Amino acid sequence: MKKLIKEENNWYVLYSRPNAEKKLATLLSDRGIEAYCPTRTEVRRWSDRKKKVQVPVLPSMVLVNIKFSQKNEVFDVPAAVRFLYWAKVPAIVTNEEVEALKESLSSKKTISSKTEKIQPGQKIDLSPLGFEGHHGKVKYVSGNQCWVILESIGYVVKVTLKE
Repeated sequence: MKKLIKEENNWYVLYSRPNAEKKLATLLSDRGIEAYCPTRTEVRRWSDRKKKVQVPVLPSMVLVNIKFSQKNEVFDVPAAVRFLYWAKVPAIVTNEEVEALKESLSSKKTISSKTEKIQPGQKIDLSPLGFEGHHGKVKYVSGNQCWVILESIGYVVKVTLKE
C-alpha cells in the first residue's frame, strides 16, 4: 500500500555532493527554502597548526523543510543530488527530531558518567544526549565508541563515550 504524503511542510533528507553540505544549505536558504545542516566543532591538526572547523554531523546530507509539491525546486541548486527514501517514499524527519538535534548540538550538557558495559543489541535511552524520549539499539561497540541505530529516522549514529 502506498502512503500518501500530506501537502504540508515536512523535513526531508536531501543528499548533497561530498563536502558540499554547508554550501548547499546556504544556497537553499538564499532561495527562500528552509534548510538545516547540523554541524559540530572539531579540532583539525595539520603539520604546522591546529584549527577549529565546523564539520557536518550528517555527512552528505541536509535537512530541508518544504512541501512535497516543491521537492523539485531544490534541484535548481547544483550541489543537490537526491532525496533519501524510506519504504519507497521520501523519508520524513519530524519537527521534534529536528528540534532535539538542534538542542543536543547547541547544549554543552555534561553527561553523567557511570560505568556500565554496553552490549550490541542493547536498547539505550538517548535522552541524556538531547534526544528526549528516543531510544536506540546498539549495533556495534569498539573501545569507547558505539554505533546506535535510530530506527525512527533510519540512521546510525556514532557515539563516543567518556572514559
